Amino acid sequence: MSASQTPPATAVPGDDVPTLLVKIFGKDRPGITAGLFDTLAAYSVDVVDIEQVVTRGRITLCALVTTPSPAKGASGSSEGDLRATVHSWAESLNLQAEIISGRGDNRPRGTGRSHVTVLGHPLTAESTAAIAAAITATGGNIDRIFRLAKYPVTAVEFAVSGTATEALRTALALEAAQLGVDVAVVAAGLQRRAQRLVVMDVDSTLIQDEVIELFAAHAGCEAEVAEVTAAAMRGELDFEQSLHARVELLGGLDESVVEAVRKEVRLTPGARTLVRTLKRLGYQVGVVSGGFTQVTDALKDELGLDFASANTLEIVDGKLTGRVTGDIVDRAGKARLLRDFAQQAGVPLDQTVAIGDGANDLDMLNAAGLGVAFNAKPVVRQAAHTAVNVPFLDTVLYLLGVTREEVEAADTHAE
Repeated sequence: MSASQTPPATAVPGDDVPTLLVKIFGKDRPGITAGLFDTLAAYSVDVVDIEQVVTRGRITLCALVTTPSPAKGASGSSEGDLRATVHSWAESLNLQAEIISGRGDNRPRGTGRSHVTVLGHPLTAESTAAIAAAITATGGNIDRIFRLAKYPVTAVEFAVSGTATEALRTALALEAAQLGVDVAVVAAGLQRRAQRLVVMDVDSTLIQDEVIELFAAHAGCEAEVAEVTAAAMRGELDFEQSLHARVELLGGLDESVVEAVRKEVRLTPGARTLVRTLKRLGYQVGVVSGGFTQVTDALKDELGLDFASANTLEIVDGKLTGRVTGDIVDRAGKARLLRDFAQQAGVPLDQTVAIGDGANDLDMLNAAGLGVAFNAKPVVRQAAHTAVNVPFLDTVLYLLGVTREEVEAADTHAE
């Protein structure tokens, strides 16, 4: 065949073509799948669809095949012969077989396809039932379900068709809030596996601390600064005004405090795993912070981040002046930086992921293709696309369709 020629397309059975659904159940062991298709091969059937699931050592194997005919199979072959042979083969392995006659391929899936990721700690039968019922209530159909992770949380993904992603997201957000589980809804499609940019807030997101409070502890005004910080994160105070008021309290500290604070910073559980895995997948990763470059630049170097931007504490003659220099990274600034980073990375804005916890992250979360509220304040959880309320930052990977097994395999190969 020359390079210019195109091989003929495989015929797809029409609705009038007789087909058989062959289902095998039982204790899993190596060779079952090969054995079934070796058995079917004697009848020269065409394979239309296959699906296999193994749960706690029990296999469910389904094969949709065309019905054999004397013209296609061996002399005298028939559907009855096939049925008898498959049942005999299954019995020899202590398996159960069920064969159902029908016509054509699977029923076409409805338009509007989404991935629904559910995180539970634990995931209860009650919450799973409620999520499934809510999907049905929107007009959606659950096509497939599989587990993404069993620890540190249980994460499962539903492939849903037949309803619009936005409508599904709205309905499930309300259900998730009542159930106390985390649910993320994203549109299906190639862009889910495309290269992306992930941008995170730093304080109480990438790290467990509020950096300005660490500085304030050295200045003896931690309680006062913490009170102002909490009010700002709840959206009760203008961020820029609160920043200037808090930084002013740091005036006179020796610049050696910067290194002391860097050593005190604690990464959020799962932060290293998240960044490391994203980088191995080819994603670009950045941080934006209302904190200070004196800390974020060190985090960028330590974690191998692609982008980092924050406010800068002014230091003159070895002392903090109580002022910041340059443009302020506030709520609007974070959204602007997300767009700037996306442009530099060559990633469309709808393929960006933003993660944050405070009110000053809201514009960034809403601008991103997927905004994730991580252990966030109520006002942020209500406004973001989805919320994660477990203390493990790497659970965000499950929202992107990455399984725990893939994370562990990548770590093993890197060792």
